[in-house]
Amino acid sequence: MNDKEPIAPLTDDHATAREGQYREALEHIEAGKYHQAIELLNVLAGPASRDARIRYARAVALLSTGLYRQAGTDLVFTVVLDREFLPAYRHLGYVLLSMGKEDAAIKVLQKALELDPNFVDAWGVLADVYMDLGENEKAFEALDKALELEPRNSEVHCKLAMYYLSRGDIKGLRSEYELLKEMEPDVAAQIAELLP
Repeated sequence: MNDKEPIAPLTDDHATAREGQYREALEHIEAGKYHQAIELLNVLAGPASRDARIRYARAVALLSTGLYRQAGTDLVFTVVLDREFLPAYRHLGYVLLSMGKEDAAIKVLQKALELDPNFVDAWGVLADVYMDLGENEKAFEALDKALELEPRNSEVHCKLAMYYLSRGDIKGLRSEYELLKEMEPDVAAQIAELLP
């Protein structure tokens, strides 16, 4: 899933120039130049931006620099401005989880799943929330649903490995390790360090 794609073209009088700046900001994000992206997006956004995609792009850059609270503000505006912008829900759920607001994260992620029950990323973050709460069965159910939708999703398999580790299920952990070895060898190498 490419979270950085625009949801709609800009349409005001300065659309061409603004579109170019927006694309440049996305290139900065892709290249890991988050501070440059934030500077450009701040100019584009202004104090009261009504453009969901600019707010979202800035949130992605802010998250990448560890500025979760500021990113959360942009993500809230993004979902208010565009109620169907699914990646924003996923990121907002993650931010809320990071802030210790698990109940709010669950509500946000459930809203995303109401919009699209096949949104694998929301299922994955929902599993993170449930793991954080110690609700392992609900976490497993969310991961199971994600794998039902995308059986070869390495991120979900990695989360499942952590689920098995938290339960002391070495057989399950080893099984996920074997799957990850062929999908993501670098990730599997990290999982290997957890095996007895």
